[in-house]
Amino acid sequence: MGRDFAITTKNETETINLGVKIASSLKNGDVIALYGDLGSGKTRLAKGICQGLDVKQMVNSPTFIIVNEYNSSKFHNIFHFDLYRLKSEDEILAMGFEDYMNNRGIILIEWPEHAERLLPLDTVKIHISHSAENENERWIKVEGIAI
Repeated sequence: MGRDFAITTKNETETINLGVKIASSLKNGDVIALYGDLGSGKTRLAKGICQGLDVKQMVNSPTFIIVNEYNSSKFHNIFHFDLYRLKSEDEILAMGFEDYMNNRGIILIEWPEHAERLLPLDTVKIHISHSAENENERWIKVEGIAI
């Protein structure tokens, strides 16, 4: 697949497997922005990416704690953000966002719309939506990485 592509996954397993494939193309310092409505599959795809990065810890959405840190045998730290509850760039900066961005680990961000101007230009953008006809089907558009 090219640097930008779209794919439909039929179930959670296919979504996780796509995350594993995406992980195989990542390097330290990459930022992955996960866009989508509530329940669209952002966290499920993040779980697949973390699985592909050899994360052994449980991966879940850090909705209330804002950021989870995971360890990987292959990479520096992996930081998984959920910015849903933060509504301004000032709030995001106040929680030390720039320090995380400069850490050179892998950064996964759910609800990146709230930090759009703070993201690097080479951020991998992944847009996820779900089908009205099939609750397990996801339409996923990936920009900025080849797998």
